[in-house]
Amino acid sequence: MWTLIQIELFKIFRRPRTYIAFAAVAALIGVIQFGLKLDGDAYIAFMMRDINSSISVEGKILNGYQVCYIVLQALLVHVPLLISLVAADMVSGEANMGTLRLMLTRPVGRTKFLLAKFIAATVYTVLLLVWLAILALFLNMLIFGVDDLFLLKSQYVVLLRKDDIFWRYIGAFGFAALAMTTVAALGFLLSLFAENSIGPIIATMSVIVFLTILSTLSSIPLFNTIKPYLFTTHMISWKEFFDIKVNDANEAIIGSIQNPGRIIRSSLILLAHIAGFLGIGIWVFRKKDILS
Repeated sequence: MWTLIQIELFKIFRRPRTYIAFAAVAALIGVIQFGLKLDGDAYIAFMMRDINSSISVEGKILNGYQVCYIVLQALLVHVPLLISLVAADMVSGEANMGTLRLMLTRPVGRTKFLLAKFIAATVYTVLLLVWLAILALFLNMLIFGVDDLFLLKSQYVVLLRKDDIFWRYIGAFGFAALAMTTVAALGFLLSLFAENSIGPIIATMSVIVFLTILSTLSSIPLFNTIKPYLFTTHMISWKEFFDIKVNDANEAIIGSIQNPGRIIRSSLILLAHIAGFLGIGIWVFRKKDILS
């Protein structure tokens, strides 16, 4: 199995399209960093415009932790497209090149063959998130320094002390890796039904957009009923790591999370989707006639 995974990883990283995602992440983060470094005070003034009269925040609001949160909000919505560029090509790309049938002549079962490809796609996904963490967190900490993290929620504000933040980002990036693996599993499943990469890539993004729209239509009873079971509903649960409990005196409880149950529930639903997509894929692939 390890040899198969190595072969698949070699195939992934020899393709130029693989590095498009890494270059795109670097370029987008670079633009955000440049903009905030150049005119970050104006952004903070705009963010604080409605509460300046009632709240006074000490310290440096625009710091590495704050910029990382801004980057995650901006980029994690678009990373699924970058994930699908590779995940949706894992099997359809082989079919397009006419090598799929030849590869299955090897003395390796179809299940093991498919698992090796999925694990390789997962490794790519995790590496992309690690690259995102290096640029969005560690590089921003170096450029902007660190201080307390000030966040505006819909009905309240959250202030996290700088010594209570780093572990939250570790948890957030770990959860994001799980969410993006779900996207990879979806793209991987759709790649089994096509003989070119364009179709599965477009289909993956179309499904995500469609389900995201359903997730926002909670005012419609039917959609509100199915919303908790859509994986797109839970992809933003990384934000729960940055919500903190308070005691009766409205003082923050250091090291706490307001709703840890939401993180656990979202993680289980995402894992169920990954298992479901992969299980369906294996079942389809084992019964499929390979003609290319």
